Amino acid sequence: MALTVGVLALQGGFAAHERALQSLNLATRQVRTPHDLDGVDALVMPGGESTTMSKLLESSGLFDPIASRITQAMPVFGTCAGMILLATDVLDGRADQRSFGAIDIAAQRNGYGRQVDSFETDLEVAGVDHPVHAVFIRAPRVARVGAGVEVLARAGDDPVVLRQGPVMVASFHPELTDDTTLHATFLSSIHHPQGA
Repeated sequence: MALTVGVLALQGGFAAHERALQSLNLATRQVRTPHDLDGVDALVMPGGESTTMSKLLESSGLFDPIASRITQAMPVFGTCAGMILLATDVLDGRADQRSFGAIDIAAQRNGYGRQVDSFETDLEVAGVDHPVHAVFIRAPRVARVGAGVEVLARAGDDPVVLRQGPVMVASFHPELTDDTTLHATFLSSIHHPQGA
């Protein structure tokens, strides 16, 4: 099955995600308008600034079409700000900030601190036979994990890679390394769907 993976291209690190997906020999499409969603089999929501991205999703007319596709079980991978947008609860978001509520977690924006508190670490990821290097930049912290959510990796005690059905999230920026393991893990769940 030939997949076309959309990359939300309103703001943030979409180009690096696109390069990672292309290195896995996948067709990609930058998603900026509702029309761009047509023919997309899965979607990557990159890091960036979550309140800005939320506003751009509204002004571009993309929020409701993406929400509709998510309810139809379109696979989605959200990283950093993308994780915040997919979370059920955003603990310190703006009052007018909408999220998709696609994965049953509570995310705390900038949960690890400001830009100067950024860090890198190696993670053990479930089902992966080598350490995955993770770059945390103004990363969200997961404050609550719902019963149906699988934790695939932790940094210390904190869940940092999680999956629920066709939705996968990471609190860091996997696109900033040459390791495409997490993108491949996400894609493998499309070919072999996990239970919701």
